[in-house]
Amino acid sequence: MEAKEEDVSLGANKYPERQPIGIAAQSQDDGKDYKEPPPAPLFEPGELTSWSFYRAGIAEFIATFLFLYITVLTVMGVLKGPTKCQTVGIQGIAWAFGGMIFALVYCTAGISGGHINPAVTFGLFLARKLSLTRAVFYIIMQTLGAIAGAAVVKAFENKNHFFELNGGGANSVAHGYTKGSGLGAEIIGTFVLVYTVFSATDAKRSARDSHVPILAPLPIGFAVFLVHLATIPITGTGINPARSLGAAIIYNKKHAWDDHWIFWVGPFIGAALAALYHVVVIRAIPFKNK
Repeated sequence: MEAKEEDVSLGANKYPERQPIGIAAQSQDDGKDYKEPPPAPLFEPGELTSWSFYRAGIAEFIATFLFLYITVLTVMGVLKGPTKCQTVGIQGIAWAFGGMIFALVYCTAGISGGHINPAVTFGLFLARKLSLTRAVFYIIMQTLGAIAGAAVVKAFENKNHFFELNGGGANSVAHGYTKGSGLGAEIIGTFVLVYTVFSATDAKRSARDSHVPILAPLPIGFAVFLVHLATIPITGTGINPARSLGAAIIYNKKHAWDDHWIFWVGPFIGAALAALYHVVVIRAIPFKNK
């Protein structure tokens, strides 16, 4: 048993990087079960000459492409059915979003951290988990991937202009709800997601509960599923600015742009609040060593 524990200790973080999003980082320091990882610098010039930096960006592009392809195609399938009883319905749409996040975070966590969402990247940047250079690069690649994914869906589903006549999967505030309600739904929904990301990937929690394996993609995907169940009737559920922008650009009708600001402002506020809550309240990092 001791030999196995030693193997795990030696194998953990063989190639030390900043804490990835999809796996719980583990660390030991002279008998202590946990050491606070250092904050990421604002700018790391060395990243721009590293292949791993660009490989991570490519992984974010592909993951967001696949995310939009599966999820928007699912939405189109529900709209195509004569009745929702003959399709997967809202529950199926929510499962498509949550399930894809689970799968894609699992696949890309060891390469890029598995963000797949500018709001997640923004929240982690505010918590000093990655540099500004990497954050900007990730957001650009996520946005391009989302546009490409939505474009492929349009190519498949635009017979008789079906894609354009049915909204193209673009987000908007539903009739009967105010812009304030839509903004609030996006803020709270993104807070749930980013708070879950911080909690599921917390290095201290991993060290403290090292006897309990933590599979971070599962709670993250489940959080996305639950938020979609709650807010699809309100905004169609954004909580991911790249997802909202990709669908809006490919659909490109006035309806898609009227409330589009909500799907950037809301997620970024929600991510900032989740980062603040995790760093100041849950971890109390500003108050340590005082």
